[in-house]
Order: sequence, then structure tokens, then C-alpha cells
Amino acid sequence: MDSEPVDQVSLLWDAYKQSHDPELRDQLIVHYSPLVKYVASRVASGLPGNVDSRDLGSYGIFGLIDAIEKYEPTRANKFETYAIARIRGAIIDELRAIDWVPRSVRAKARMVEKAIAKLEAKLMRSPTDEEIASELNLSAKDLGNILTETRRLGVAALDEIMSGADRSEAPTLGDTIADKGTGPVMTFENEETKQLLALAMNRLADREKMVLALYYYEGFTLAEIGQVLGVTESRVCQIHTKAVMQLRLRLRDLDQA
Repeated sequence: MDSEPVDQVSLLWDAYKQSHDPELRDQLIVHYSPLVKYVASRVASGLPGNVDSRDLGSYGIFGLIDAIEKYEPTRANKFETYAIARIRGAIIDELRAIDWVPRSVRAKARMVEKAIAKLEAKLMRSPTDEEIASELNLSAKDLGNILTETRRLGVAALDEIMSGADRSEAPTLGDTIADKGTGPVMTFENEETKQLLALAMNRLADREKMVLALYYYEGFTLAEIGQVLGVTESRVCQIHTKAVMQLRLRLRDLDQA
């Protein structure tokens, strides 16, 4: 995507917005297609192996086309920032539409979230896995299995829109801790959301904070995080799922405070 000079891309945008020529739109789609691959790979890393990342890419293309159609180059925000939210939204919407998560898994996720909320209120800190398992009258292994199953809900966990606003305008939780560099993934400038997230993250256990930081900020895969922590990829998935559950609960409480 960096091979084409920025001024040529700007000229392409100007020409397309004036003419709405399908051929010019196709050139923009080809130019920005790496964004789709990036977002699809990030979403796929939190899904079961039987989910084909190529399918996610095809869903994401519709989001990219929608972004190209609706983006106004005169806006202050960069197209990459705008498009990533649209691409991710299109993928998540399609996954939800095909009802790919069983009701039983959703029920288990709610059960664990309720236990976490109860223990946090009681202990005034992040509960351990052992404490959560005890609260639910489960073994540590059974809780781990539930967290592994529940990771299928994690596709939208840190990508939920914080408000009811349009996808192109509202920040997601994941965006607030995304790469702060100059690459295609840009941090949304939403200080209130960042402050809420920082407050919520500060109460997480160190290992949970590290997993979120490495995954969302540094761009590590779950397998790579496992190598850093000296645990299996499956265990990283469990830690990630638990951390996301806690963040969602705390952000919900802080937002309502």
C-alpha cells in the first residue's frame, strides 16, 4: 500500500468523488485491500480453526466498499481509520447474522461474567481463576474449558462500539489501545474512552494486562504471547477472554457512574 505516492492516491480520490466511476473505485479497492487482510487476520485469530479467514476477507471487502462510497476526503480523519471500523463491522455483522455461536456458549459466558462481577464487588480486586471456579462450583479445568469456548464471542469483545453512534464515527475499545504509530491502524482520538479504559485496565491482574497490551498494542499473535509468558496458546486464549469480560463489566459500570 505504500508503493503508490500519496499525491497519486489523493488524485485518485478526487477523480472518483467527482465522477463515481466504477473503475476508479476498483482501483481504490485494490489499493486499500491490505486493510481487509489485516482486519480479517486479527478477527480470525480469536476464532476456532474451522472459521476460514478467506470468508472473513470476503465479508470485509463489503465493508471496504462501503467505506470508499461514504468517505469524504475533506474530513480530518484518515481513510484508514474510517475504513478499519467499517471493515471490522462488516465482518462482525456477518458472523452474527449466521448465528455461529451456540446459545449454550452465550449462556456460559453470562454465567462467568456474573460470577466475576459478584467477586469483584466482594473482593474489591480482580478475582483469580480459582476464585471464579469456586464461585461457580466448577473445577479449574472446567472453567478453562468454558473460557476457551467463550472466546468465540471475543470477536466483538474489544470491538464493540462504545455508543449507539455510526460505526464510522464511534471508537471501539480495541481502537483505544491500537497501534499509536503511523501505520494503517490509527488510534481514535477519544480521550474519554481512553480514560475509562485506563481505569478499567489498571484493576486487572498483571498477566491479563500484559496479554491485552501485547495483543492489541504490540500486534502479537496468541501463539507469540504464549511464548513470551511460557504458557500454551490455549491458556492465552483463556486469559484474554477473562480479561475482556472484566473490562466490559468495568467499562459498563464506569460509563453508568
